[in-house]
Amino acid sequence: MTGGTSGLEEQIDQWRGFVRRRQAIVASDVEEMEDHLREQIADLEAGGLDGEEAFLVAVKRMGNLDAVSREFAREHSHRLWKQLVLVPEAGDEAGGARRWRELGVMIGFALAAGVAVKLLFTLVDDETALIRNLAFVVLPFLAGWFAWKRRVSWRVCAVTAALALVPLLAVNLYPFATTGGAFPQPGMTAVLALSHAPILLWLLAGVPHAGGRWRSHERRMDYVRFTGEFVMYLVLIQLGSMVLLGLTAAVLSLVGVDFEPFFEDWLLPFGLPGVLLVAAWLVEAKKSVVENIAPVLTRVFTPLALLMLVADLVVLLVNGPLTTVDRELLILMDAILVLVLFLLLYSISARDPLAPPGVFDWLQLALVGAALAVNAVALTAMLTRIAEFGFTANKTAALGLNLVLLVHLVWSAWLLAGFVRGKRPFAQVERWQTAYLPVFAAWTAVVVLVFPPVFGFA
Repeated sequence: MTGGTSGLEEQIDQWRGFVRRRQAIVASDVEEMEDHLREQIADLEAGGLDGEEAFLVAVKRMGNLDAVSREFAREHSHRLWKQLVLVPEAGDEAGGARRWRELGVMIGFALAAGVAVKLLFTLVDDETALIRNLAFVVLPFLAGWFAWKRRVSWRVCAVTAALALVPLLAVNLYPFATTGGAFPQPGMTAVLALSHAPILLWLLAGVPHAGGRWRSHERRMDYVRFTGEFVMYLVLIQLGSMVLLGLTAAVLSLVGVDFEPFFEDWLLPFGLPGVLLVAAWLVEAKKSVVENIAPVLTRVFTPLALLMLVADLVVLLVNGPLTTVDRELLILMDAILVLVLFLLLYSISARDPLAPPGVFDWLQLALVGAALAVNAVALTAMLTRIAEFGFTANKTAALGLNLVLLVHLVWSAWLLAGFVRGKRPFAQVERWQTAYLPVFAAWTAVVVLVFPPVFGFA
């Protein structure tokens, strides 16, 4: 196979993968569209164009994929509603059985996670110990469900479990110091380790979600999409649950029944992991429906985030000398920058990689530029405070996070600028996001494992 043919097939594979994620388009539709695409490519090649030129022209002739998806949705609107229920279509008994089996396995993992959490609540009285171990009790069952669904090998599962065991031992065996007083509180290294450990576990859970192919940029981007949609489902389920629980508690209180013991002893231990597993199952089962929400959300929140960053930048600049910037304000700025990072990743994951640059891409570039400006001011303030008061665990963690974000944002801005000016493909922008994810994982591991002994477990 020649290099040109290989490049054309790679482009068609990328196009096919993107089409498969569109709403109301099933496998037979993709095959039909691909046949049509290949026919147009063959006609264009016969007219003198090379393979890649013919591909670009053919895709352009077929129209915007979002428009194509909407057209299929109009013609096959019945599919959308059938995707929202478990009832299989006529003649799709195998698919229906598969969906019921996946639901049953998910419920099994959720119940097992609930039993584990119940045992944790029963055996551990210390609130700090509960917080320290809750993520390590729940997330392995979610990762286990990923492994079952993706048919991950036992070797990959064992290596992932061994890696997760390291932070588990660290947060439980490190001799963290506590603050004095009538109500002792964990020290800063303990707070940093406990807050970063769940993030590290979530990133490790991406390995079974990727089917063990953690080096694949496409699988990493799929996990980014999954995370964004998972958060959406999680918020919706939690809001609905709060309303139902509030109404139930109100009704029971009127008849003299105390709902709180049942809530604390049974509903909370089983409901907490259950919500996580159900949200993950919904994302996997209904991704063809929910994925069209992603472009809408990113287009709504990107301009809002840009305005927020500009306002934050003004606050930082007019707050007086950088040495007087409040520590809580700097922490808030870091949280906002992390939120912008998630928004950037999610918007890139939801974008049609074959579409030409448009107004929204310029808006994203402006968002990254504003984030860089806020990051630069925050970094200057942090360095000024460190020069005056010295290094501490929390200052070093914040400084390191800002430096990691700075590198990511600088190169993202450079690649986005090249894309909107038509000098590089969007694939380079997308690939940088997934290539940098291990850096965030490495920094999180450093905070959990290295910071406590370096700063004397204070």
